[in-house]
Amino acid sequence: MRKSLLSLAVLGALSVPTVSFAEDAAPAVAPASPHTVAYNVGLFSQYIFRGLTQTDGKPAIQGGVDYSHASGLYAGAWASNISWLEDGGNYDGSSLELDIYGGYRGAFGDSGIGYDVGLLNYVYPGSKTATGRAAAGFTDPYTLEAYGALSYKWLQAKVSYGITDIFGAENSDGSYYAELNANIPVGETGITANLHYGYQDYKGSVAGASNDKLYTYNDWKIGATKSWSNGVNVGAFYTGTDAEDAGYTFLGDNIGDDTFTVFVQKTF
Repeated sequence: MRKSLLSLAVLGALSVPTVSFAEDAAPAVAPASPHTVAYNVGLFSQYIFRGLTQTDGKPAIQGGVDYSHASGLYAGAWASNISWLEDGGNYDGSSLELDIYGGYRGAFGDSGIGYDVGLLNYVYPGSKTATGRAAAGFTDPYTLEAYGALSYKWLQAKVSYGITDIFGAENSDGSYYAELNANIPVGETGITANLHYGYQDYKGSVAGASNDKLYTYNDWKIGATKSWSNGVNVGAFYTGTDAEDAGYTFLGDNIGDDTFTVFVQKTF
């Protein structure tokens, strides 16, 4: 009898935890999604693109959405107010820039060297060449570029190549922009030092006048960004160029003059 009771007790002890384990087992964790969507919005004291103010020194509101896949594929769209098309007197009807892009990024094994290739289309909805300006060598500002970049830690080298005429300069397809960027973290402070050098080369000519002499220039930037874990970034940077007055004077000022910009941005 004792043996039988002991056997029953053992069987009971074994059977109870079985039910308990089944009841307490954590639900299966769903695999992480390969899809990521991120958003950003920012307020800038002005919009600087490749060293040139796009808003005549006035504030810009900017925002975008980015989709990325675990495979390395990505796509996105970004927008900002602008004024340079009308400021130059060469275009009518556009105060918006819309950038649409897509590409593929990855790394070369365990080398730490990353790569990024893609296409970027600059769209200016509603823009049209002002009366009489087509004869002066101005064409549709819509621009399509192919780009490729290599990166290592905080250093990046990138080249963008104009598949179409770029930013309204007639016969400028084949022009390119080469740049070096260094975004150097300052310890554990959340501050990043931002350094940039760029070279914008223009190809082609209009009525015997060289686009290169009018529009080719160098630009540079030095700045700093402070980032927080909640996605807020604030920063400031100083930029300058050697852009020629003949090609870049809008509303009486060279849009590539040295200037200071501050911003606040939120990513989520």
